[in-house]
Amino acid sequence: MSIPVDLARTLAVILDEGTLEAAARRLHVTPSAVSQRVRALEARLGRVVLVRTKPVRATEAGQAVVRLARQLDLLEHDALAGIGSDEAATAVVPLAVNADSLATWFLPPLARVAERHRVVFQLHRDDQDFTAGLLESGTVMGAITSREAPVAGCRVRAVGVLRYEAVASAEFARRWFPDGVDGDALAQAPVVDFDRRDDLQSRWLADQAPAGSPPRHLVPASHDFATAIRLGLGWGLLPPFQSEEHVRSGELVLLGGAPVDVPLFWQQWNLTSPLLDEIADEVVQEGARVLAAA
Repeated sequence: MSIPVDLARTLAVILDEGTLEAAARRLHVTPSAVSQRVRALEARLGRVVLVRTKPVRATEAGQAVVRLARQLDLLEHDALAGIGSDEAATAVVPLAVNADSLATWFLPPLARVAERHRVVFQLHRDDQDFTAGLLESGTVMGAITSREAPVAGCRVRAVGVLRYEAVASAEFARRWFPDGVDGDALAQAPVVDFDRRDDLQSRWLADQAPAGSPPRHLVPASHDFATAIRLGLGWGLLPPFQSEEHVRSGELVLLGGAPVDVPLFWQQWNLTSPLLDEIADEVVQEGARVLAAA
């Protein structure tokens, strides 16, 4: 049994777009035609590949088909580029990355690759503890993740350590920590979390005030998260390259305690692709330059 390439690619487009209607617009066909292709693929495989929720999601069988479609597209691009063909299409490379890396160091290596190749990147932002799941589902080809154990069918390289330190605005510290940063004060002082998955502040707080349960702001954007801390909404953890300048100016103060280190790894499909390997090399080299050593 073989998997028709056009049907596999259609499924990948559906997953990218989120609905059959949006996929139809991108493919320049009717939604009915897209639905018929899905049914034909399911009949061919004898398995359901798509759950028609909003957005749609792939079943385990569908994820395998999507991985195949993305791998074929990448290999085709590499082959055409290798023979110097002017018909080599622009490669579409979906990647997953955590918000702080995206906001600080991850884009420059991608820009260098884009200067040399016809490539566009589709970036999926998620917590570093969850980006590996996007590799498993076939949504992305490579990911920055905190997971060291390789995802099935992937290989892994260490990138570096993203180090976080607890900081607060000088005015916030004067208001909430007049007698110093201690457990009693931390139990009352508001915290800024990135989102409900963000456990960095909780990890630091567990060492300083294990019983503390302070009020929490949620600010789910890296730049805005740092701004919220500087404006005095609460204290939080920032990497040094987001806080050092403001600490030197006196706008922010360090709250002490041990930093929280988050080791980062690059995982990518275990696929022989010069383009994907070049992306990996640039990302890993940039990580070695700007992050703490693993």
